[in-house]
Amino acid sequence: MNTATLIADYSCETGENPLWHPLEQRLYWTDIPTGRLFRYDPSSDRHEQCYEGRPVGGFTVQADGSLLLFMDRGTVALWKNGALTEIVHEVPEERGSRFNDVIADPRGRVFCGTMSTAEQKGKLYRLNLNGKLHPVIDDVGCSNGMAFTLDRRGFYFTDSFAREIYLFDYEPEDGSIRNRRVFARFREADGMPDGITIDADGRLWCAFWDGGCIARLSSEGAVETKIAIPAPKTSSLTFGGEDYSDLYVTTAGGDSKKTDGPLAGGLFCLKNLGRGLPEFLSRIAIPSS
Repeated sequence: MNTATLIADYSCETGENPLWHPLEQRLYWTDIPTGRLFRYDPSSDRHEQCYEGRPVGGFTVQADGSLLLFMDRGTVALWKNGALTEIVHEVPEERGSRFNDVIADPRGRVFCGTMSTAEQKGKLYRLNLNGKLHPVIDDVGCSNGMAFTLDRRGFYFTDSFAREIYLFDYEPEDGSIRNRRVFARFREADGMPDGITIDADGRLWCAFWDGGCIARLSSEGAVETKIAIPAPKTSSLTFGGEDYSDLYVTTAGGDSKKTDGPLAGGLFCLKNLGRGLPEFLSRIAIPSS
């Protein structure tokens, strides 16, 4: 039986975007509304808060080891040695929204989604290597987890409010996606599909918000393995560790532990669930000062 072990509890309101930093051999994650970033070093079993500022919906690791932060108002900024350098100042259409989940593609571009607001639906953008944002999908309820197929010809994308994960054809040369179809659809009782990641066998793993669990999906999109997490708002997951055999899971609800439980908002780790793969590094050009 696989049991989730609590690694750190910073009472995250919305713990999200766990990401293994291959150059540092540490795990990073964010608490979106409080604008905090954390990191965990499994070799020493130590963790710490390393950043606080504007809300960070997601981030990638750049090829030089710095972090690329995707924030509110459509801002994208490089965080290196404690200093921020803006790449995208803001997006006028996103001034009332924020980025929510992001992923670097095989060439170093970044797909980055925004939240819906009362005025407009969310979108999926692609941040190209030159630092320019390109809209890819409109009318998204809640842009969320993304992943690439093992052959790098398919792209998974989650709309949590629709309770669906889509599969697109993906073209590595120019970063275009097309031919959307539903890969997996879930019931209200399942919770909302949130963050996703792919393992070395090409199977998709998904975290379920208000489902209190993670699940591995078959190649046809059916749940074939489900594991309980001791926090109902299970938000995202990623493989990490020296051989990518540790599965890290973030949760939310740290500001409502009376209703969501004493471990809500914590970071968890599970072992012996197979092996993952390194996420791609982003390679976005930094503007000269």
